[in-house]
Amino acid sequence: MTDQNSALPSQGSEHHQQGDPKDTNNQSMESLLNEQELSVDLPQAGEIRKGTIASISPSQILISIGAKSEGVVSGRELDQLTAKEIEAFQVGQEVHVFVINPEDDNGNVTLSLKRAQEQISWDDVEKFVTDGGVIESKIVGFNKGGLIAVVEGLRGFIPSSQIGALRRSQISGETPEQKYQKMIGQPISVRVIEVDRERRRLILSERAASTESRQSLKERIIDELEEGQVYTGRVTSLANFGAFININGADGLVHLSELSWDHIEHPREVLEVGQEVKVKVINVDREKKRIGLSVRALQDDPWRSRIEKYSVGQLVEGKITRLTKFGAFARLDDDVEGLIHISELADHRVEHPKEVIKEGDLKTLRVIRIDPDQHRIGLSLRKVDSAAFVDKDFKLLAAEFNSEEDDEPSDEPPFEPPAEPSAGN
Repeated sequence: MTDQNSALPSQGSEHHQQGDPKDTNNQSMESLLNEQELSVDLPQAGEIRKGTIASISPSQILISIGAKSEGVVSGRELDQLTAKEIEAFQVGQEVHVFVINPEDDNGNVTLSLKRAQEQISWDDVEKFVTDGGVIESKIVGFNKGGLIAVVEGLRGFIPSSQIGALRRSQISGETPEQKYQKMIGQPISVRVIEVDRERRRLILSERAASTESRQSLKERIIDELEEGQVYTGRVTSLANFGAFININGADGLVHLSELSWDHIEHPREVLEVGQEVKVKVINVDREKKRIGLSVRALQDDPWRSRIEKYSVGQLVEGKITRLTKFGAFARLDDDVEGLIHISELADHRVEHPKEVIKEGDLKTLRVIRIDPDQHRIGLSLRKVDSAAFVDKDFKLLAAEFNSEEDDEPSDEPPFEPPAEPSAGN
């Protein structure tokens, strides 16, 4: 008699063949969530995003920015907004927001509306420096040094020296209140002449915003310019990336790297608005109507004089100053720094310079490359004892030995010619 139970599949076998519908659903849901998470563009601290207002309440504003959860403007960030600004917001309105924290202690994305607008405003005024456009504004205040006007929501300062001639002729009185109080509310046309975002410094000029067509004047000057010419110009504005110099009525840019042979962080370290300075024309782009200028091109390059005593193949003493993944830097005499590429540290393969040397080490090195234009010296540790330089080392050693021998005083008495025999002998 056949066992009926043996002819039927076991419960475990049935589970294996057909699968549990709950497990299948769980796997599908997990896969879907993973795909959605991968497709979410997670916010990063410090970035500006465009979002949509989801809700507004007295304590917070929720904004959808495409993240897993809505971002929140609350607390101090909400307090920075005026009642008028908050009233102007509507649900569904698109706004720019600044990401302060992509995930706070409560798992929320912390946002700021005010800081986003500030960042955008600073970007805009920096473009005004480059474009040189005239901006229509209004005088909103003053101090003892001049007037204050608003540009792109930022308060800009107009020094008294930059106030237009017509407005200056209307100034009377001794105190700032007597001079400027009556001008508050008056319209004013200005140009941006200096921007320093870090110091929140925005300098404007009414004088520079003349009614004369600056564009037509610049086109005429550009047609007359040739690369290599030297002019005396006047500094009209400063920005983080360089300085604008007016030559014959047209502004040219001196990039930060062309201001000095020394490293500088901001043009104000070497120039100031209104200063006269000699510049060399290094580039003229007639299509884009841009003039490239240089101050350092008229200065002696101190680096070239520092490396005159070095030659390829020479042995030098260097102090290791810093290590990087690609090699090590060594300081020689006269404040000259050279690079030992990682391939020049040893004859065997080196993964990181710390395997061979450390900061502060004094090493004998071989000069293997000098690039005056790029201000670079290539050094080698592994070629110090290279047979390829034996002849050069011998000649240098011999020259040094002879030089030292010539400088040392001799113990022998000076040579005196024998006396002439007397006539009587």
